[in-house]
Amino acid sequence: MIVSLDRANPNKLPPVLRWTPQGRAVVFGLSAMSIWCLLSEFYGLCSMRTFVLLVLIPAMILLTAMALLDRVKGDRRLWHAVLIGTIAGFVAACAYDLFRLPWVVGYANQVGPQWLRLPLFRVFPQFGAMILNQPFTSAQSSSDYSLSAHLLGWIYHFSNAMTFGIMYMALIGDAMKRTWLWAIAMAAGLELMMLLTPYTTFFAIRMTALFIAVTLAAHVIFGLAMGLFARSMEARARHAFAWRLARTT
Repeated sequence: MIVSLDRANPNKLPPVLRWTPQGRAVVFGLSAMSIWCLLSEFYGLCSMRTFVLLVLIPAMILLTAMALLDRVKGDRRLWHAVLIGTIAGFVAACAYDLFRLPWVVGYANQVGPQWLRLPLFRVFPQFGAMILNQPFTSAQSSSDYSLSAHLLGWIYHFSNAMTFGIMYMALIGDAMKRTWLWAIAMAAGLELMMLLTPYTTFFAIRMTALFIAVTLAAHVIFGLAMGLFARSMEARARHAFAWRLARTT
């Protein structure tokens, strides 16, 4: 269980607002709205822009409110889980993108062997264009997108990663009691599921063996970084709690 940094503070909140199975299900569902933002566009449920404005932003506000409420009135387990998941997801995204960078540089500059050239960052400005409801084509170069499309696309990319981190914490409940291998399984599973969606056809990406191998390896890196960092943060939180407890006794 995630440690409470204030054991003197009783549980004043209902179970659905605490780090209970019910609360974790709500946290998972709210976090999943980030990836559903993209899926809704793929399957024609509604535009990505509409989903962002009417579902994703309210869901993130509600998730933040839950975490802050638990920090003030609860036992802080939900607050710390959301915080750990957010940071671990962001760190994992950085590791994920750094791993893919050689293929991106090779493609952009047309240098190196052919197997080291993939346009893996091309979808980011397309995410932004979809949120802004700006038209684009698969043949469009990155320089043809607006600055706002680039910025929003990268923000959405990292929002996905951070919500994946929160979803991971909601699934396992405790980063110290569950092996970090679960993070790799989750990340690889998400990638395999995404390949079954219209993702590649929607963005006109050639689903070659090279593309599958690189993206799957990148998601393994993502899961490894997320799992290890979440475990490390939880260990530091427990150490800090033990130190505070020792000082007050």
